[in-house]
Amino acid sequence: MSTPQHCPGYENFKNLKSFICKCPECGESKEIFSDEFEKSHTCGKCGKSIDFTQCTLDGGV
Repeated sequence: MSTPQHCPGYENFKNLKSFICKCPECGESKEIFSDEFEKSHTCGKCGKSIDFTQCTLDGGV
């Protein structure tokens, strides 16, 4: 019996990309993953909706 090299479910998430979106109202940054892109998100600081056309791909994640 071998020891798994990764946590259970790792294969489902290993290709996710991270996006950093800034709130158009207050400039607060929010990290959103590529599997959450179709969902609506609001800023945790001011509560305004975040415009995904302003997101940038974070190549480090």
